[in-house]
Amino acid sequence: MRIVIGSDHAGYELKMKLIPVLKAIGAEVSDFGTDSGDVSCDYPDIALQVAKIVATGEAEKGILVCGSGIGMSIAANKVPGAYCALCRDISDAEMSRRHNNSNMLSIGGRTTDFSVAEEIVKTWLGTDFDGDRHVRRTQKIKAYEHSLSKSFGQKRGEIVIFDHPLVQHKVSIIRDVKTSVKEFRELVKEISSLMVYEITRDLPLEMIDVETPLTTTKAYALAGKKLAIVPILRAGIGMVDGIIDLIPNAKVGFIGLYRDPETLEPVEYYCKLPGDIEDREIFLLDPMLATGGSSAAAIDMIKKKGAKRVSLVCLIAAPEGVERVHQAHPDVNVYCASLDSHLNDHGYIVPGLGDAGDRLFGTK
Repeated sequence: MRIVIGSDHAGYELKMKLIPVLKAIGAEVSDFGTDSGDVSCDYPDIALQVAKIVATGEAEKGILVCGSGIGMSIAANKVPGAYCALCRDISDAEMSRRHNNSNMLSIGGRTTDFSVAEEIVKTWLGTDFDGDRHVRRTQKIKAYEHSLSKSFGQKRGEIVIFDHPLVQHKVSIIRDVKTSVKEFRELVKEISSLMVYEITRDLPLEMIDVETPLTTTKAYALAGKKLAIVPILRAGIGMVDGIIDLIPNAKVGFIGLYRDPETLEPVEYYCKLPGDIEDREIFLLDPMLATGGSSAAAIDMIKKKGAKRVSLVCLIAAPEGVERVHQAHPDVNVYCASLDSHLNDHGYIVPGLGDAGDRLFGTK
């Protein structure tokens, strides 16, 4: 495990005592300063540098030390993808990992004895994230970060939740049991079209010359990126037209999977993908990400055909499904209109909207 550590002048002494502790437990430690406890420095300079290293995945964890720990934690938490917990005791350290999945730790060099700090660090590093209901809560923080920062969406293995008012309004309608098949089908298409704007955010552009009625000017065009959309049958078909309307040149593949009612595991019955799948960016369409088994299996199938970059596009997701997909495929972004509460005993998303296929096509 690579750990980056940093302090200001007030936290320098404690930082230097903690580095041998980290090395003793087998960590690879990178010290980002400061190099003296006698020369005053500004804590944001250190905190932001360390936080960026952690947020980009160049290091698994980060530790910051300043006089009280407060300033470092405030600064670090301004970096999207950095989740810095200010811990004063072992209980704080344990809960910040179990419930909050913190990837950075802040300690007060002038407020925390070394013996306590040592136990805080060991507890924090030795405690795993509980997952379960806490996944939903932490993912909502990430979704808000994404809405504020375009660059945050450029990484892989994220979940992106659409908080646009139009999307949320239409999702409320498709949840309603009184919504007709016709209206449900139209709304799924509309929501899918709205989601296209976000899932294609990082498509590359190239500069071209365009002649307007007045003059010739420079403009932007898509740089020939090859795209493919792959719905999981049958419910995924409902999302195809909404995306094709905006990306008409995308090729379309199909994957047929059904969920065994006893084991809840996916069973393959059909797979038809573009022949040049390895050259394309793939958007896998699965309206309901419940247990995650079907989506994870479909991604397996696509990757075995040579695909290198896959994103999963859903309407409604459960935390259990997101966790399963990211455990099996940590490089896959999951885009959804809502991250719901949990799965019930039958594997349905709660509150959800029922069976998307049944509601799209009026058949069971």
